[in-house]
Amino acid sequence: MHPYPADGAYAAKLTGFNAKADKERFLVAYPNGVDQGYNALICCGSEDDVGFIGAMTKRLVDTWKADPRRIYATGISNGADMSFKLAIEIPGTFAAIAPVSGGYIGTAAQKTTYMPKKPVSVVTFVGGLDKYYRDFEQGIKAWTERLDCKAGSPGKIEGKSTRTSATCRDKSAFTTYRLPDMGHSWPGSKDQTRSHPATGVNATDLIWEFFEAHPKASS
Repeated sequence: MHPYPADGAYAAKLTGFNAKADKERFLVAYPNGVDQGYNALICCGSEDDVGFIGAMTKRLVDTWKADPRRIYATGISNGADMSFKLAIEIPGTFAAIAPVSGGYIGTAAQKTTYMPKKPVSVVTFVGGLDKYYRDFEQGIKAWTERLDCKAGSPGKIEGKSTRTSATCRDKSAFTTYRLPDMGHSWPGSKDQTRSHPATGVNATDLIWEFFEAHPKASS
């Protein structure tokens, strides 16, 4: 899912998921938000984007034969916030989400009852130079506390960057990549408008690796 203001074509260019999907043989879809934004946690508009994306995923399963145990959501900024919203408001739909430079933030997220009712694993990427960094960290803290996630020690991955993995009460996983030298970006993108290649991390590769390892839990 794209940032605001942008569209699905921009998300495809930024992430490089078309090439990844061709190589790994999975379906990828890029929904367009009305007026270039999604009605996510803090922005934008008033459209029923939860209903829209829910209907889109159902069509991908019914018509395109997507595996219902392997439906995932990812996005950047406004699209990342939307990933968190979908994980909570369409319980049982998504096996995992991957918010990039976005967060579990805003008025709804402040309520302790606003949390996933069914397991959804999360991998997220936050930049230390992002002006929303503190908000994103607060959201990570809230999510992991509400789901009683137990984290291991941070592991160094590239330069000053770290990866912290946690296992939650409902058996979901929560992995955080903290990239101190990155701003509001998609790490590893070849598109220079919102990329940060200096992190040494490729979010698209790591997201697919995480998704592939986390199908929906058997009910």
